[in-house]
Amino acid sequence: MNKVVLIGRLTADPEIRQTQNGTSIASFRLAVDRRVKQQGQPDADFLPVIVWGKLAENVVAKYCEKGRQVAVSGRLQTRTWQDTEGRNRYATEIIAEELQLLARPQHSDSAQEPIPEADLSGFTDLGISEEEDLPF
Repeated sequence: MNKVVLIGRLTADPEIRQTQNGTSIASFRLAVDRRVKQQGQPDADFLPVIVWGKLAENVVAKYCEKGRQVAVSGRLQTRTWQDTEGRNRYATEIIAEELQLLARPQHSDSAQEPIPEADLSGFTDLGISEEEDLPF
């Protein structure tokens, strides 16, 4: 099993680009706090995240910016290539399969864009209203 779940903040605005066939790719670094502090100071890992397709185009490009807190779920992937001097290079990245928008960065003057409504088409309405008494 290869599953990664992280909550952190973008360290910079995401970089958005497209493949030759038009598929969107977003990349950014995610600062994830460590549970253990180093010498009493908070510590963090700075992890590269790659987001493909509609998620990159419709969510990351429109709503993610430096300081935005997000939850990312995906897989860990390692790439290998040779540099111009013939040395093997490696990169380990998180390939995001899901991304949830959390806290916005603190802006003093700017108006905030609304978070997009969730697509609930794959869920069944159980017919329970919030005002109805539950049997337990």
